[in-house]
Amino acid sequence: MTEDLRAAIERSGYYPGLVTDAVATALGQEPVTAFFVHHDAIFDPGMEVRRHMTVLALTPTRLVYSHTDEHPADDPQGRPRAETSTEAIRSSRVTSVSLTRVVPDPATYVAGVTMPSEVILTIGWNVLSHVELEPAHCGDETCEADHGYLGTITADDLTLRVSEAADGEDAVRQVLQFSTALNDATARAGS
Repeated sequence: MTEDLRAAIERSGYYPGLVTDAVATALGQEPVTAFFVHHDAIFDPGMEVRRHMTVLALTPTRLVYSHTDEHPADDPQGRPRAETSTEAIRSSRVTSVSLTRVVPDPATYVAGVTMPSEVILTIGWNVLSHVELEPAHCGDETCEADHGYLGTITADDLTLRVSEAADGEDAVRQVLQFSTALNDATARAGS
């Protein structure tokens, strides 16, 4: 694990020992070529704040994905518990890298200069898929026959949204850099 990655995890302040240990175990002896650390808070329906953290680390051969969630206290002392999971995916198994850029005033966009206000990174490696179905129609408005369903299946293993307003311009820039490195790695792995 690089010192820069370790420092980014420490800076997040979110159970750094636990997160560092999980990521380091998944990385093994491989060097890290690019990474992104994202600490986020979510509000559950009971209006309780829960934190979670995503770490993406790229090595010469793999994408390491670590996610840590905080769960409400369920012991008599009122201490929360955390659950962390890691997955190591060979670069050749990554099937898609999708990056959506949100630019508030596209008429003033200058390539290489203007920073998107928000980016959404979606990475697929065909473990999870998102299915959208809708009733099929034949085009005849009076037809009452059952034509089945039409649908799309989309790889949806990881989606990460980062915005300048919530996470800062530096976080947006880091996601852009990470997605470029991941695209390069998957292109090399596919050739």
